[in-house]
Order: sequence, then C-alpha cells, then structure tokens
Amino acid sequence: MRFRHPDGSTVHLSYCTNVHPAETLDGVLAQLRDHCEPVRKRLGRDRLGIGLWLAKGAAQALINDPAALRGLRAELDRRGLEVVTLNGFPYEGFGAEEVKYRVYKPDWADPERLAHTSDLARLLAALLPDDVTEGSVSTLPLAWRTDYDATAARTARTALATLSERLDGLEELTGKSIRIALEPEPGCTVETTADAIGPLTEIGSDRIGICIDTCHLATSFEDPATALAALHAARVPIPKAQLSAALHAENPHLPEVREALGAFAEPRFLHQTRTRTAAGLRGTDDLDEALGGEALPDGAPWRAHFHVPLHAPPAPPLTSTLPVLQDTLTRLIGGAEPRTRHLEVETYTWQALPAELRPRSRGQLAEGIAAELTLARDLLVDLGLKELP
Repeated sequence: MRFRHPDGSTVHLSYCTNVHPAETLDGVLAQLRDHCEPVRKRLGRDRLGIGLWLAKGAAQALINDPAALRGLRAELDRRGLEVVTLNGFPYEGFGAEEVKYRVYKPDWADPERLAHTSDLARLLAALLPDDVTEGSVSTLPLAWRTDYDATAARTARTALATLSERLDGLEELTGKSIRIALEPEPGCTVETTADAIGPLTEIGSDRIGICIDTCHLATSFEDPATALAALHAARVPIPKAQLSAALHAENPHLPEVREALGAFAEPRFLHQTRTRTAAGLRGTDDLDEALGGEALPDGAPWRAHFHVPLHAPPAPPLTSTLPVLQDTLTRLIGGAEPRTRHLEVETYTWQALPAELRPRSRGQLAEGIAAELTLARDLLVDLGLKELP
C-alpha cells in the first residue's frame, strides 16, 4: 500500500510474510497464492505491499537461478503484490515447533550472516518495482547478549562495514539503493534504540541504520519521544519501522492477571518480559520464567514481547501497547517530512495466540491481517497522508 506524504514523498505500508511458514522457494510461491493475494483482495486493493521473508534455502534458490528470480518477480506482479522491504532477521527454521533462541543464529560475528544479508540485498534490488529505487532489509541487532565479547563486536562491525561497501557497489550496478536496519530486541546486545547509537555511529554509514519495532520499543519501556530525539541527534538513519504491539499487564501481582498472562506463555517463541523498577529495567528471557517465581518484581506493570494483533488487544485484565505504536508513528511520519518511508506490520504470532484467539482457517487469518492493515492505513490517513491506488 502506498501513501503520499504532505511533503510529496511516497510512504510504503506492507505486512511481513514471516507469519506464513515457508523455507523453500516453492513455499514462498505458495504464500503469495494462499495468503498474500487473498489479503489484497479483502482490502479491495489492486496492489499490496508485502515485507517478504526469504529463509536461507529460498534465498539460495533465487541467487543460484536467475530464471527463478525472474519468475518470482513475475508472480508478484501477477498477483498484485510488490516488495520494497525484506525481513532478514530470521535465517531459517522460523516455522519450527520451537524457535526460541535459535532465531538469533547466525549472528553478525558469523560470516554466514554477512553472506546471507548480502544475498538478500541483491535479491531485493531485483525485486523492487520499476518505479522504486530504495529498499530496506531488517536484521538482528548484532547478536544475543550472551557469548558476545569484544572480539565478536569487532568482527560484527567489520562485517557491517564490508556490507556497506557491497551496497555501494550494488547501487552503482543496479541504480537501486538498499539499506540495512538493525532491529533492537529485548535480550540482545542491542536491546534498545539507545544501545544502537554507539555501534551505528562507529560504523558511520548511511547504508546501515535502525529498524524501529514498536513492540520491542514498548517492551523495553522506551519513551518514543526520547528515543527518536536521540536517534535524530546522533544522525542515525531509520530505513524501516515495524508496526507491532506488545502485551501489557498493569497489575501483575493479581492472581487473575497472572492467570491471563499464563495463556500467552507458549513453547515456540521467546516472550521476553520487562518491568521498570527504581533501580532500572528488570527482565526475564521468557514469560513463563517471569510467571514461575520471583524473578521479576510485580509492583509495577509488566510488558511481554508477544506481538498481539493490532486491531484486537487481549481482553481485560490485559491490554496491548497500541498507544506506543500510535505515538511512535506520529513522530516518525507526522512531521514535515517522514523519518522513514518503509512501514511493515509484523504480527508473526497469530498461531501462538491462546487457542481461542487463533485463526482457524486461512480465510480467518487473511481477515485478521487485513484488519491490521486497515488500522495502520487509518492511522496514516489521520496523519494527513493520502492513500494511493
């Protein structure tokens, strides 16, 4: 979905396909047919943006076969879909029964992360619509915090500097400018936007910036105004923002609140949980850890890294952090010019919701994703943007 900003530039809105498990190129093509095109039709649009997730296997198939890449581009066109951004965070296995810590491997100290992300940039340059010259790829924020020492940090910085040079060459070759966006996430070495400023300024490349995920921002209790002001002062670019909402529990000491939270503790993904204390932010790596003992103080609200549907916050006594999303979006897009032009709805946890809240068919999932995109569209229109055909 495209929108005209009052400054005349185009803002792109998409939804991320990592909600649909697919590890192979055939799986990606099936996604387009079974999920993405039905979402477009439910929205009554001739064209829909998707934030494509290409696992290692699918990416390799496309890199090694130019005809397959041309075929994917043609299939996107045929189904009324377009790609301006890729989600390069998960490497493979995102549809597995248990993902948890595996999603953080390989990290940026591993040469395979550089190789994979370089491939994604080349693929995106070929998939961009003819009238679009800028693409973005979000990626993990360097590494999970454990086993990440000074040597690993130097290796990661070198890898990102190498990637920046490759992106320069890619633009010279194709005319397409691809930027990479580190996505701060709770528990990682770059957990917050503040944590990102140091590494990104050391790299010092306009090609390498930050992806603002509003679920992660909220989970870490970051204030959008403070975070975005600091990024602006440090001249850190924001190639991409992910529109998502976290799980919020106002009174975690109450038994009924803990019971409600327990329904969201599940075995597939990590649900890092945080609270604010007088001594600063405290957290656990997963929700069941927070619920299972005294690991997390319960005298103040908890927030959990669980991407809940934007249009359907959980029932009381829980809620979502949608207001953080709205505040962040206003500050990113509502000014004289947009601070990012790539927006991606990323609710990948539909099938991890409590059983009674999960979609029971492809049609129900498509309806839910369409409802999320409708909410995001309405927020953009309220900020003065004009929806384009």
